[in-house]
Amino acid sequence: MISRRGFFKTVGASFLSMMALGSYAVAEPLVRLRTARYALTPPGWTPGLKLRIVALADFHACQPWMPAERIVSICEQANALQPDVVLLLGDYVSGMRLVTDRMAPDVWAQALSTLQAPLGVHAVLGNHDWWEDAEVQRQGGGTPASRRVLEAVGIPVYSNRALRLEKEGRGFWLAGVEDQLAILPRRGHPEIRKDDLAGTLAQVTDAAPVILMAHEPDIFPQVPGRVSLTLSGHTHGGQVRLFGYAPVVPSRFGDRYVYGHVREGGRDLIVSGGLGCSGLPIRFGAPPEIVAIDLG
Repeated sequence: MISRRGFFKTVGASFLSMMALGSYAVAEPLVRLRTARYALTPPGWTPGLKLRIVALADFHACQPWMPAERIVSICEQANALQPDVVLLLGDYVSGMRLVTDRMAPDVWAQALSTLQAPLGVHAVLGNHDWWEDAEVQRQGGGTPASRRVLEAVGIPVYSNRALRLEKEGRGFWLAGVEDQLAILPRRGHPEIRKDDLAGTLAQVTDAAPVILMAHEPDIFPQVPGRVSLTLSGHTHGGQVRLFGYAPVVPSRFGDRYVYGHVREGGRDLIVSGGLGCSGLPIRFGAPPEIVAIDLG
């Protein structure tokens, strides 16, 4: 039988352990950053085409969790990886209420303008870039402020668009679909999605491989084999992972597309764990990350 002293020692130790875990979960988004690396040659990839992609997702810019200085620091580390192309996968705006200050869109956009790559920096929008824009929500559409500020600093935003790029004479297509959760449901009006996968891929006019940017990975079952690689964010890797399991995943597929490299039916998807936080300013077992992908 445990003694009174032993009982309180056990309770005290448990309390301190919980405090330590809680402190780590809050500190992780602020101080930790890793690089997740992948190397693959997708089916149908052009022989001899070697391409390094650096992908950044889910900044959720705000004070104090993702200030402009941290965004610049992340961009510097991304540049140091010497990417051929940088892809931004959406959710630049924070939807959290536990913040000390919002960040003006032009401030985080200016921070992102420090990214550099020979084949450019390219972006899609995420659900929070739509949800936190009161005007486009009221109208049920329009151009979100996130798109305007990105394009103002020279970063093109792919809203159901495809563009052909080349490296050393070998071509590939970069495509991006608009957000799948763009307009929140209102009384008498259902949720409105803005993505057009078929229309986007219809712009591809030759046999060169296609890289698709889609903020939410839930689109992946609809992606045809014609697409060499799909890149997504949105899930934050679960944001909290216990023994490899994420109890909460913002996807109708549960943990099927929660994180990392997924191959289904000969098709490839890579889901970034993201950089910022949503809901609560904590991460545990799912540290912020830069994604570096070597193709070919």
